[in-house]
Amino acid sequence: MKTEIEYNKKIENFHLPRWRELPNVDLYLDQVVTLLESYLTNFIKEENEKENKFITKTMINNYVKHGVVKAPINKKYNKEHIAYLFVIFILKQVYSMEDIKKLIELAIKTSPTDQAYNLFCNELEKAIKLTFVGKNYIDSNKLTQEQYLLRNVVQSFANRLYVKKVFLLGDAD
Repeated sequence: MKTEIEYNKKIENFHLPRWRELPNVDLYLDQVVTLLESYLTNFIKEENEKENKFITKTMINNYVKHGVVKAPINKKYNKEHIAYLFVIFILKQVYSMEDIKKLIELAIKTSPTDQAYNLFCNELEKAIKLTFVGKNYIDSNKLTQEQYLLRNVVQSFANRLYVKKVFLLGDAD
């Protein structure tokens, strides 16, 4: 029971760093991995991955190699790289890399990168919190097609997280 209460508290306090909260200095790859893990461990890492890393340098290098993330500059990653990586590591729980690449391209085609990233963070946090308290996320306000798509994208992650944490991992005890 205590772990369920602790987890619910983590859900309630879930926060992704907004653009202005991302480091203003460029980071080396190992620093990027540490930063991502510090925010995402409780929401992405599987219970059976205690020994294994769920974010690795190799994964990030593959995202660069396949053009999902731009190449680092002098082996350093800037705010844009880090924002992309947050989105990728969250969405890869539900979508393929090709789908994620298309979704990111659409988002930055319709808004500047910083605004698209902040909107993603806001919508994701809202979707997770509402899902875990049993409220409907999609409201009846008039949304653009892109806004409606984003809400459905983040809702798919929130739904998967809920099923995994409340039902599937609950049976493991």
